[in-house]
Amino acid sequence: MFKAVPTDMLRFPVWMHQFGSTSYFYHWSGRQVRWLGLLTATLFMIGLAGGLVFAPPDYQQGDSYRIIYVHVPSAWMSLFTYMVMAAAAVIVLVWRIKVAEAVMASCAPLGASFTLIALVTGSLWGKPMWGTYWVWDARLTSELLLLFLYLGVIALDAAIPEKRKAARATALLAIVGVVNIPVIHYSVVWWNTLHQGATISKLDAPSIHINMLIPLLVMTVAFMLYFLTVLLMRARVEILNREKHTHWVNQLLEKAAT
Repeated sequence: MFKAVPTDMLRFPVWMHQFGSTSYFYHWSGRQVRWLGLLTATLFMIGLAGGLVFAPPDYQQGDSYRIIYVHVPSAWMSLFTYMVMAAAAVIVLVWRIKVAEAVMASCAPLGASFTLIALVTGSLWGKPMWGTYWVWDARLTSELLLLFLYLGVIALDAAIPEKRKAARATALLAIVGVVNIPVIHYSVVWWNTLHQGATISKLDAPSIHINMLIPLLVMTVAFMLYFLTVLLMRARVEILNREKHTHWVNQLLEKAAT
């Protein structure tokens, strides 16, 4: 009546096997970082110019609303980064791929940075809008908890000397923390909160003028590309630290020395 899960279903997809190779991922990511960095810088310049110079003032908030061009992408990326980290954590626990360990460890500092930027810019915006820098609002409190989760992953990874054991422990913490993501996203719907509701990701038309929306979307893409660029750079360093005694890393060092 009951059947075991076929072992084929637990295997890592064949076409992704090469990305499980630390050597292949290191060389592949090195090629991607170059053009990703250039594209990221270009989009940041376009987005900031559009948001800070060309977008019109808001009819109620004036120019103070322009902080959304940093705050909103940072807040979105704080959630997106955690989901990437959690997905890598699942791969670590199920398939024990070393590249996933490096990605997971690299996500935590980036996610903490995005979350801190979102909290600080939100507080700066909240002072003129709400009359205070901080309220124990459901959205703000759950976002603060997200920062503590990131810091917890970083601390736990640093506390365990053996990297593979540290990866499994931090993977468990990362997966448990996923429960906070829907709380953050739906907090403005579930509770009576001061935080502004959705203005872009609504079922009907976004409640934002198109001249304000386009720079915001450009900045969001720029933040995402920045995340990918720095994630690859940090993962490359993580891989070198974890594989420093392997033959292919020694070959890299010998080649760099010549």
